[in-house]
Amino acid sequence: MDTALIASLFVLLLATFVGFEVINKVPPTLHTPLMSGANAISGITVIGAVLIAGAGNETTTIVLGTIAVALATVNVVGGFLVTDRMLQMFKK
Repeated sequence: MDTALIASLFVLLLATFVGFEVINKVPPTLHTPLMSGANAISGITVIGAVLIAGAGNETTTIVLGTIAVALATVNVVGGFLVTDRMLQMFKK
């Protein structure tokens, strides 16, 4: 394997671990504002994934970029749906 790929997978593993630990420590009352912030970050992820998938010269890069676009889009749409539902609960 390429050294850059191994380093990238290591960073992904560490980011996943840190993200899991941070989310576990957040009280439930702050989950909705955190979800809104995560939506903004996922929007940036969508842009980055589109750039990577579009500039990919290898099939692996294109496939991983496409998967990243799909997953980040699901996260953005789901986050906005949850946030919208929460805001409707405050209107009643």
